Amino acid sequence: MLGRFATGALAAGTALFWLTTASAHSIKAEPAEAVEAAFDIIETTIVTRGDSAIFTTRVRGEAGKDKPDATGRFEGSSVYAYVWPTSLDSGAIGFDAGQGIVALAVTFHPDFDDAVKGGKNRHVWHPHWVVLAEDKACGGGLKVIDIPEGTTPKVPETWPGVPLLIDSPQYPTSFKGDTVDVAIPLSLIGGIKGAAFDGVTAGLKVNGNLHAPLLCVSNVFKVASGDLSLPGKVVPAE
Repeated sequence: MLGRFATGALAAGTALFWLTTASAHSIKAEPAEAVEAAFDIIETTIVTRGDSAIFTTRVRGEAGKDKPDATGRFEGSSVYAYVWPTSLDSGAIGFDAGQGIVALAVTFHPDFDDAVKGGKNRHVWHPHWVVLAEDKACGGGLKVIDIPEGTTPKVPETWPGVPLLIDSPQYPTSFKGDTVDVAIPLSLIGGIKGAAFDGVTAGLKVNGNLHAPLLCVSNVFKVASGDLSLPGKVVPAE
């Protein structure tokens, strides 16, 4: 399924992608000087350890160093993200089943807050679950799926109340040197064991007219596999 959606993102011409190699549990990528070092993925993994799933991406430079400039407005504002697209079903993270591509994203956006219950998160890197779908209106070929006005889809308890299939759980997230890590209790993500995954760094943008698609993947910096084929596999940590 993901390969179909990848076509638009890779055709966007936003980055130079390199051939990668994958082991049973990780995806390793060759350095790409055309990509900013903070987003140049070298390796991405998801493993289970104890009662947690650990999402990790390692880059050529300092992870989290580069952030989008503030505009002072919500409309047209930018988001930077470290993303793990997965083979999980959207039902596994609290939405209706079969909605699209489930991805964990660690994001930074200086112009708005989207934490649960009105919390503030605009000045820190923080995690989200997002459900993505193809949309040719987006520069990167993908969007976070919109919730049409007047509809009441199933949403998780930590949904931030915005008209998007996005969740704002407060998972422990850390940046250390060239690495970003997120730890998620296994009890909260059924089906993660053995799931397939990939790694992406990207820029997103809020629609300047605040119409659907509201939040687009506007710029794909790098895809760990090169083609969004999800070659990684979630296995126990060695």
